[in-house]
Amino acid sequence: MTPPRALLSVFHKEGIVDLGRSLSEMGWQLLSTGGTARALREANLPVVDVSEATGHPECFDGRVKTLHPAVHAGILVRRDREDDMEMLSKLGYETVDLVCVNLYPFEQVAAKTPPVSNADLIEMIDIGGPTMIRSAAKNHKDCVVLTSSDQYQEVIRLLKDANGKLSGVSQEHRKQLALEAFQRTAAYDSAVSNELEKRFNSPKVPSRIHISTELGTNLRYGENPHQPAAFYPASNAMGPQGLAAAIQHGGKELSFNNYLDLDGALRIARGLLRDADISRPHGCVVIKHTNPCGAAIDTTQVGAWKNALASDPESAFGCVIAFTHTVEKSTAEAISGHFLECIIAPGYEEDALAILSEKKNRRMLTLNQFTPREDVLRIRQLDGGWVAQIQGPPSIDWSSTKCVTKESADDDLIALARFGSTVLSEVKSNSIILVAKTATGFATVGIGPGQTSRVEAVRIAARRAGDRANGSMMVSDAFFPFRDGIDTANEIGVKTVVQPGGSMRDQESIDAADEHGMAMIFTGQRLFLH
Repeated sequence: MTPPRALLSVFHKEGIVDLGRSLSEMGWQLLSTGGTARALREANLPVVDVSEATGHPECFDGRVKTLHPAVHAGILVRRDREDDMEMLSKLGYETVDLVCVNLYPFEQVAAKTPPVSNADLIEMIDIGGPTMIRSAAKNHKDCVVLTSSDQYQEVIRLLKDANGKLSGVSQEHRKQLALEAFQRTAAYDSAVSNELEKRFNSPKVPSRIHISTELGTNLRYGENPHQPAAFYPASNAMGPQGLAAAIQHGGKELSFNNYLDLDGALRIARGLLRDADISRPHGCVVIKHTNPCGAAIDTTQVGAWKNALASDPESAFGCVIAFTHTVEKSTAEAISGHFLECIIAPGYEEDALAILSEKKNRRMLTLNQFTPREDVLRIRQLDGGWVAQIQGPPSIDWSSTKCVTKESADDDLIALARFGSTVLSEVKSNSIILVAKTATGFATVGIGPGQTSRVEAVRIAARRAGDRANGSMMVSDAFFPFRDGIDTANEIGVKTVVQPGGSMRDQESIDAADEHGMAMIFTGQRLFLH
């Protein structure tokens, strides 16, 4: 009786010798190619070269070795079809009952810095590997497909329990292996398509969107308890990035809403980190329902926390907090009595983490990659499709902004305007924020998010600021269509207005500011966030 055959051809050799040895000991014949065959032979395992099985030599520096009917007929033949098996016999071929393949490291090579040449990258596009994987996955009823070393030990165990017989691997198990195989080739094709699009077309946005992810983690529920949800880390050759790389300390699992709030907090914190200077190094952001309810930069971390919280302490109940630097013991002591959901920071002093962990449901996250954010493609799903845009920090050229009023704006006001614009860029539109200098930094004193009326956003920010609005700066994500927003700002004591300009009624707003003795800065950049 012909022994079962396994075709082993892997780029990453981890675990392959143990797999080959186990199969050989169970009476399987090993087919292999190139470096994999060499590794198996060096372990004193009997190996048949694929070229011997096909009767055709490898050629073109290994570009063609498994692309042959002797390989794919053996994989794809349907064992329960008499005509298939007769045809296989007439051709003089034998079945291939297990395929173990992993792919050329295209993703890792594409991620190299400096970038490799197009020619070198194209050599890393695997052809035979995906073809064998897809063939075996398609015929998973008759052929087991392995695409990761994580799968080897369980399959070995199942085969040993069945005295080496293929039937030891159940059809249900084969289906899951096949699914993982198709997911792997889909992710690989996605990586190739995305990278070549960048290199060949260099578009601002891609002509097509291809997304691949790692295995999703189920969440307790979605935005509401009746909605199932999961978190899917993006596939990345450099390992987990962003929130997928965060390490959680204590507390229950993160929720769908926690992830949304952490994303908003992280983006503002990175913006504050980019804008920070030596005199005001510490940044703090307080997020509730994806909107900031407070943000501050300060000479001390405790000061940044207190000033961010003071912006809207009522809304900060059950909030998410981000710090731009390692959380200090004194900050943890200042926070200790506040009810919050999560904190994310580059790290925690040991004593700080112990203090924060005293409340069992708090979740503290460490994210080492707290570097200032860059432009990224942001994708949102709609009914029937997706929209995508390049999104990054405000790209306002502060050296080119214009003060359009009789009252001038000095460098300190420009620095405050820059801080306000960084925070504002993550507040849902229509949005207004009020910011002010503190004794040791800058802070929001009132935020009016997500309104259909801009003047109403001014009123909400004013109510939240109270007396702290007096002498503050008002920053708007878009122009004022009427002077009523400026008049309302004057009533609460605003002294400076920052807006992009661009309205047909800009002069009315300028005239209103002049009447009230206010300075008005035009940035030239709208900051809508829907």
